[in-house]
Formats: sequence, C-alpha cells, structure tokens
Amino acid sequence: MRLVSIASGSSGNCTYIGGEHTHILVDAGVSCKRIKEGIESLDVKPQELSGIFITHEHSDHIQGLRVFSKKFHIPIYSTAGTLAEIRRMGVVEDESLLMPIEADAHLTLGELTIIPFRNTHDAAEPVGYRVENGNHKCAVATDLGNYSEYTVNHLMGLDAVLMEANHDLNMLELGPYPYPLKRRIMSDFGHLSNERCGQLLTDILHDGLKHILLGHLSKENNYPELALLSVKTEVDMAPNDYHAADFDICVAERDRLTKIIEI
Repeated sequence: MRLVSIASGSSGNCTYIGGEHTHILVDAGVSCKRIKEGIESLDVKPQELSGIFITHEHSDHIQGLRVFSKKFHIPIYSTAGTLAEIRRMGVVEDESLLMPIEADAHLTLGELTIIPFRNTHDAAEPVGYRVENGNHKCAVATDLGNYSEYTVNHLMGLDAVLMEANHDLNMLELGPYPYPLKRRIMSDFGHLSNERCGQLLTDILHDGLKHILLGHLSKENNYPELALLSVKTEVDMAPNDYHAADFDICVAERDRLTKIIEI
C-alpha cells in the first residue's frame, strides 16, 4: 500500500492511497489538473481510481471535485450530511456518482477496507478515514477540531498517518484574522494546533508507526519548521519511552507531492 499527499494545507487538500490494484483519493481540494498530474506521477490513471472519499464539504477539500468528477466519472463517497451539502452546492452534475457511507461502517473496495470516523469540525457530517490492506494500515486525520478517546481508538495500530498540525497558537492569536475567526479555529469545531497534534500523536505512538505526515498547515498561522519543532517537542516531553527521533516525521506541503510512503 502507498500513501502520498498530493496537496495539504488550508488552501487545498488531496491524498492518494493505493494498493496494487485499488486506488482512492481522500478529498479533491485542488484543481483537476493538479490531481491528474499528481496521480499520473504515481503511474496511476485517473480512470483507475475506485473512489474519491470526501472528509467534508469545505472548499479546500472539494474545489476540484466538480471538474474532476465530470471528466472522469469516479464514484464519490462520503456521509449523508456531506453529500447533501455537495448536492445543495451543485458541485456534482451526475448525482449517481454520490455514494453514501456511515461513520464506523467498513467499506471494501478491491483489496482496501475504508473506515470513516467522526470528528467535531464545523461541517455537516465530517469524518476522517482509516484505510487497511491486510495487516497494513494508514489514516488521514485532519480538520479535527479536537480529539477524544474515540479518535485515538481509530488511529491505533497504524503504519502511517497524515494528521493535522494547523496552527501555532501564538501566531494565530497575534495574527491578522478577525477575532470570531480566531475563536472558531481554536474551538472544538475548528482545527488542531501544533501542540494538540503532538499530544494526539503521543497517544497513538507504537513501534510499528513508521511514517508521520503533518498536514493541513495554515499559510498565515504556521511554518513547516515550527510545526515540526512543536510536534517533536510534545513527543519528547511525553511520559513514555519514545523520542521524536525514533520516527519519520515530516510536513505535507501545499504545493508539491510528498515522497511515496510504502506501507
């Protein structure tokens, strides 16, 4: 199984996950051109995708969906609440492509098993995704707002994870955003800070977790170097036997593909 972030950040998100015969995307928040170029660089044709799994209906997760779905007719999976918003927004012309799924219900496509899990982001019915291929497991966990034991349980036993490190609290508090927007981002319905990302990471660390991608970084309220430092500091300060240097931790960038993570 392979995991690659095609784009990750507050301006657009798209992640490829694939086995030998089955290929999916999580979100389509960048242009059709960028999505196509990204997956083709992995020797996958757009027509070979088995599905696009949408976390929620905010534009940075669906802005490429209209053109991509019209051009390639790939099934679009998400919760009923998210699909209702996609219909209301008129994003997809062919509504027969819309496939409802439920949180915690397992869906099998080819050799991949996809398990959506709920989060508290301020959207209609948002989810993250855990993907399994036999004994190999990865997950995409962004736009969390906050996390709970439920979240941790869905992220246990992974080989790789893309998780949200959206903002530095000091940069957000001192930055140019209006106060209501700052409150929203810092709330349980907003985004995980670097520190909270690091704390969540410490809860799911185990010897088999080989690859950690920090994603959905805010362009205005974070820096890749700061996100890395903050998350690694939380890991090193946690009361366990792990150290940040024990793990491959890197940032998923907004304008380029990450390295191919082989799971």
